[in-house]
Amino acid sequence: MLYRIYRIKEAAREHFRWAPHTGGVATVKPKDYEPDGEVEAGTPYSAWKALLADGHPLRTGDLLEEITADGVPGALHIAKYVGLEKAGWFVPEAKIEIQPISTNDAQS
Repeated sequence: MLYRIYRIKEAAREHFRWAPHTGGVATVKPKDYEPDGEVEAGTPYSAWKALLADGHPLRTGDLLEEITADGVPGALHIAKYVGLEKAGWFVPEAKIEIQPISTNDAQS
């Protein structure tokens, strides 16, 4: 499987580093990351080992994104102190604009 590598920016790394460990899927923002190539591996941990052996190890906060055979992004994994955990990209909530009804429109 192909994994796309994302490196966390330094300012975001400091915040991530001091944030309390939470369970569940970590939500990450694309603005905090920079793409850094790809690696071919059988599992996320195999990718982690391959990057370590190549001298470009994943650091805490970095991401691995699975890329399917047809090039579609798949599962996202974040490197934490305890290993790799599931992550997901932050998707902002769509804003719904509500138009007030004027009293003239309500009487019609």
